[in-house]
Amino acid sequence: MRIIVTGGAGFIGSHVADALVARGDEVLVVDNLSSGLKENVNPEVRFEPVDICDFPKLEKIFRDFRPEAVFHLAAHIDLRESFRDPAYDAQNNIVGSLNLLELMAEFGTRKIIFSSTGGAIYGEADKIPTPETYFAIPASPYGISKLAVEHYLSVWRKLHGIEYVALRYANVYGPRQGGKGESGVIAIFAKKMLKGEPIEIFGDGKQTRDYVYVADVVAANLAAEELGGSGVFNIGTGIETSVNEIYEKLFQLLKCTIPSSKAPAVKGEILRSVLDYSKAKRELNWEPRVSLGTGLEKTVDYFKKLTNS
Repeated sequence: MRIIVTGGAGFIGSHVADALVARGDEVLVVDNLSSGLKENVNPEVRFEPVDICDFPKLEKIFRDFRPEAVFHLAAHIDLRESFRDPAYDAQNNIVGSLNLLELMAEFGTRKIIFSSTGGAIYGEADKIPTPETYFAIPASPYGISKLAVEHYLSVWRKLHGIEYVALRYANVYGPRQGGKGESGVIAIFAKKMLKGEPIEIFGDGKQTRDYVYVADVVAANLAAEELGGSGVFNIGTGIETSVNEIYEKLFQLLKCTIPSSKAPAVKGEILRSVLDYSKAKRELNWEPRVSLGTGLEKTVDYFKKLTNS
């Protein structure tokens, strides 16, 4: 298949592109490198350093490449920055996505796999783990932008017959993570510990998240592309882990000696976020395979090699 991966120089997107290449697909990566890294791009893909908000350049790519499917991972992902500049967040996440959808309709692209978000869409849910049927009340501009794109996907399916799968990720972690925003807490902690730098924990550290390893997320993307039809799916582990627990696990793995300190809680940060993935298990035949312990070991090994290289 001919596949475009937006954000394919980024953390999750580069892993998805690797898996598609390994599967034998012809892959084109679109990434403006605002947060992604050129060295993450698989050498066997065609790379276009283009912003998805640049419609004329994106149109030329679609006209030349004629993709059969799009894995859409390009986004402004920093929840905290979305409060400071919601218009920028919306421009990247909503307008950029609309550019893709318009071009998919124009050039006959049949399917899009959209990387959405779990916690930021559900807000402070009172049902834990939270299913897809839970009423979505985003607690941030970032969450609003992701939910808005999901609605556009549904409309474009009705208007143009474009099938879609929206994957609502829990907190993804693993090799190549940049450590930006609260979702990158594992990368942030690991990098600081390896450099011997002090670590701040926002709030009391009791806030919990659902941490899912990047290889499991890649498997979910491939399963979503093979699904006959459209849908919205949570991609997580259903296991609740606090920031304090993550700190302690990394502290032990890296034999850290510098204690953490507390910082004020972040505006808009929810206290608990854990996803019910039973629908993905039932309809995508997907479930997480990598335990938190194993995933942290793999992640730490990666950052150790990066630090020593």
